[in-house]
Amino acid sequence: MATGDLSVDVVNVFLGILHENESMLPMAFTMPKTNTIIEARQSELFVPEQEHPAQLLKTLEPFYRTISGAAYLGDSRDILKMMPDNSVNLVFTSPPYALHFKKEYGNVSKADYVEWFLPFAQEIRRVLNEDGSFVLNIGGSWNPGFPTRSLYHYKLMIALVEELGFHLAQECYWYNPAKMPVPAEWVTVRRIRIKDSVEHVWWLSKTPHPKADNRKVLRPYSADMLRLAKKGVKTTLRPSGHNINSSFDKIESGGSIPSNVVEDQLANDMLIAGNNAANDGYTKRCKASGMKIHPARFPATLPEFFTKLLTDEGDLVVDPFAGSNTAGAVAERLGRRWIAIDLIEEYLEASKFRFGE
Repeated sequence: MATGDLSVDVVNVFLGILHENESMLPMAFTMPKTNTIIEARQSELFVPEQEHPAQLLKTLEPFYRTISGAAYLGDSRDILKMMPDNSVNLVFTSPPYALHFKKEYGNVSKADYVEWFLPFAQEIRRVLNEDGSFVLNIGGSWNPGFPTRSLYHYKLMIALVEELGFHLAQECYWYNPAKMPVPAEWVTVRRIRIKDSVEHVWWLSKTPHPKADNRKVLRPYSADMLRLAKKGVKTTLRPSGHNINSSFDKIESGGSIPSNVVEDQLANDMLIAGNNAANDGYTKRCKASGMKIHPARFPATLPEFFTKLLTDEGDLVVDPFAGSNTAGAVAERLGRRWIAIDLIEEYLEASKFRFGE
């Protein structure tokens, strides 16, 4: 028995004796009855403070740093190589897509995309903890000159699994209603295709069992579910073969399990989260200072969902294609540590606005 445990037991025994014999004590020393329990010191309440993520890159000067994170200017292939093995809990990123038209922030052709991205992914896999996750937001593209879709992002996902050894934990989707109706020739001119509003989010991991807890991302129960819980359901076997048992309508878990279409808390059933915010702090301060606004931002809802699902407070989140550093700002707000990397100084400079003054 530890010394600390012994001293606590002695105190508890002493208090018990006093309670049993309080009638024998002088009035001034009568002990009031209480339900208070003196517990032993709990080691988990005294976890040593996590080191600042900049300590992982001691030879490299951050472009800027905050209480919980650091941003670096440079090629993430080179910077990731400087990080130790098994040091990252979550890599969340959205690299430039293989689009038909060239963008000012740079994008690689569809034919070269897999070959271009795999060296980044190799380093990402190396720095991930064994139970870590790699979440990749990637949009689709059209084949030039034809109203048909490219398969480049599917080829990338297959290469990540079959060539690098990642596991596909789950394929998820981001519904982005702000996407433009392009290619205009097929969607708005000839009217033979519909608007593309969904982007893929591949959730990959080093092992089949990455750290995850869907109780951290439960959604409020719908009115229908609350009504069902009040009314109750009959046990039955559906034509699909699913058993509806007596626990189906129970709502003790505190919320409904979200679907793999990432949901915004303000939405009804699906994510309605555009990337065209014009009034957030980052955008307003960029406009006021005359700085360029990053043209391909994702909403904070996206990294927030996966950061909550896949990490704990104090864990390290890395974005190797940080852009305006939404993922880093979300990580800081949620009590996680973060590292952001980007090639373009102007974008990193403006990303400071996400952290206030």
